[in-house]
Formats: sequence, C-alpha cells, structure tokens
Amino acid sequence: MKPTVAIVGRSNVGKSTLFNRLAARRKAIVFSEPGVTRDRIYAEANWQGKSFLLIDTGGYEPEATDEIFVLMREQTRLAIEEANVILLLFDGKAGLMPQDRELASLLREVDKPVFVVVNKIDNERHKSYINEFYELGAEKLYPISALHGTGIDELMEEVLKLPCFTEISGEEEDNAIKIAVVGRPNVGKSSLINRILGYERTIVSKIPGTTRDAIDTPFTLGDKKYVLIDTAGIRRKSKISLILEKYCVVQALKAIERCDIALLLLDAAEGVTEQDTKIAGLALEKGAACIIVVNKWDKIKKDNQTVGSYIRMIKEHLKFMDFAPIIFISALKGQRVMKIFDLIDEVYGQYTKRVNTALLNEKVREIVLSNPPPLYGNESKQRISYVTQILTKPPTFLFFVKEPRGIHFSYERYLVNQLRERLGFTQVPIRLLFRKKR
Repeated sequence: MKPTVAIVGRSNVGKSTLFNRLAARRKAIVFSEPGVTRDRIYAEANWQGKSFLLIDTGGYEPEATDEIFVLMREQTRLAIEEANVILLLFDGKAGLMPQDRELASLLREVDKPVFVVVNKIDNERHKSYINEFYELGAEKLYPISALHGTGIDELMEEVLKLPCFTEISGEEEDNAIKIAVVGRPNVGKSSLINRILGYERTIVSKIPGTTRDAIDTPFTLGDKKYVLIDTAGIRRKSKISLILEKYCVVQALKAIERCDIALLLLDAAEGVTEQDTKIAGLALEKGAACIIVVNKWDKIKKDNQTVGSYIRMIKEHLKFMDFAPIIFISALKGQRVMKIFDLIDEVYGQYTKRVNTALLNEKVREIVLSNPPPLYGNESKQRISYVTQILTKPPTFLFFVKEPRGIHFSYERYLVNQLRERLGFTQVPIRLLFRKKR
C-alpha cells in the first residue's frame, strides 16, 4: 500500500497550490475564495521515484457554523485519520491565526509525523515571517513558496526519509478500473459513493453543487482494484454564472475523459431530462463505457410493468446509448448498490476485449456478404479489403476500404450493430475508422 500524505490547514493558506505542485498537474481548484476545496481530493504523486497518495483538504475553520464549513472540518479529521504523514500548512504573510493554533493543538494528539510548513515565503525578505510560528513548539519549520516551488525539495527530502516510504520501490502498476460517477446536481452521486465505500468519503448535503472537484478514491473489492471518481454536478451552461462553477464543469469533463466506465445517475422521480441526455452524449463522445443507474428507486410506486416501462422510456430518450446496461438502485437504502459491480466487471471485460485479426476479418466478410456497402460515385464496387482492431478502451477498428468517403453513416451504423452482435461488444461503445487502401 502506498503511503498517504495529507495537506491540512485553515482556508486559503495555499493547500491546493501545494497539492498541484506535488501532484505535478493542475487537479485541485486554485481560487482566492475561502472554502473552495470542500472535499478531500486524491492524486497519485511521485517524488524522486517514490510513489504516494496525496490528499488535499478543505479549510479547517473551528468556529464557523455554516453547514459547509462544519462538514469540511469533519473531512479534515477524516483525512488526518487516513494519512501516514501530515503537512500542516500556514500562511506566512498572514501570520499565526487562532484557527492555526487550534488545528496545531489537535495534531499534537495525533501519533503521526507532522511537518509544520510555512507557505508564501516567496523571497528572502519574507523569511522573517516564520519567526512567530516557533511558538507552536515544532522542532523544525519548513518555509516554502508553493506558488514558486522554493523550499519544496528540502521539505520532500525529509518526508521521503520516513519509514513508510522505505518499502516503496518505483511505480506500482496501475491496473485499477476507473469509474466516474456523473449526473446532474443532487441525483445522489456522493450518497452512492458513500454507500459503496461504507463511510463518509465525500460530503453529502442537500445543497446542489456541494461536490466541486473530481475526487478519486482507490479501493479494493475482492481481488479487484477500482478507483471511484466523484464529479461535480454538471449544470446547464445558462445556469453557470461564477468562474468557479465553470471550472467545476471542466473538472467533471476531465473526470469523464480519464475514466473507463461512467455511472450515469438518473433520478427515478424525474426520469431522463435534457441535461441527462447531454451528459450521456458527453460520456459517449469521450469513449467511456456507460452504465445507466436509476437512483431513488425506493421512492417509486411499482407494479409488474414499472421496470419495463422505465427501460423503454430511457432507451427512447437515449437512443444513441441503447447498448448501455440499466440498473435500478436506492443509494439511500443500499438496494442493489453492490450489484453495480457485477455490471462493471462485465462491461469492463468487453471494454478491454481484443479480437483476433483472422476472426475479425472472417466476421466482417460475413457481415458484408449479408449486406454489401452501397456504391460510391462511378465505382463499380465498394470494397472492404481488410480490418484490424487498433485499440481497446473503447474497442476501435480500422477498415481499409476502396473509398472512405463512400461509407455512408447508415452503413457505418449497420457495421457497428453487426460487430456488437457477432463479437460480443453488446454493452460498450465501439469506434470505426476508415482508411483508403493503397
């Protein structure tokens, strides 16, 4: 198991900037508004050849009574419990605040390595800022500038000397199935993840848009590895007014782009909305496999025909994704939640499936004999010479043909449907590419 490093501190001390610096990619939202990072944000990081899991947290505000800040405090406590190493971050320019003292007092009771890091020491003149932080009683202070990167090498050199890093050698193979939980705000995405993981991994609130960042949670079920990605609710463009909210949509899109399987959550009471259709189209466009999860099923009055009528309604609205399996659950009560993983494993098997080239060409010959491609221009015959599978995730097939422009979209759809049926890709998107045979 990789060591876990948590960055904690009050709001707006530069935690997300340090997180992005250590993770070497812009994953956490950096914005000059207290309370921007609300949930714990995870990233795989590597420093000097040693891998670890990095956690960013929301600001610790002990006196705040607003619901979000209360929940953020609990999230910070959970991150501290999970971590092997804690980076306690302060704002050197702002000086020592009462919130800083309270968090430092809390961490004195924790039997884990705590590094006291003073941020925003951007030049030599700022070094005098660190003096007042000695009253916290730390043996050593680490002055850094997360923005400019100064002092971070010295900090991480000390962190990497800890025993929890000595057993780590090189990169671990990343063979986990990445699952993005996507959908409109307030359809139960965070509740579903909490139910799967069995504890309060993400903040659950009735306030739409509570989850702002894409949050990665690696875990193991049986002998299989998974990573759950909880995304911000994707809103209609007309309803996104703040720069911050726009950034959140970008985070959600990135989550879909890097996942293997998207769990598209629908609200059973609301059915398929226009926004649900757009999100499904986005997942399809990015090439993610998709499982349609109808949540809040416990709130629906049912008879023997309810499931069938819902399936017909969903397929009518999402015709372009009629291959995606559908499951009905209640995240609140836990009904059929873990059965999602039976579907995930089945879909992932198809998503990563590779077909032998000889078998593929044999099946394509059968398909073409049953329904030859239409003629194009003055050609006497539109010929498909050869087919090969060039990619998985999603399965992608390259057709060498006499004239690529002559393959009409209706015939391409015919080929897709036939390949699904004959080669066992019934539950995943597949892509066809056409190239002129030379």
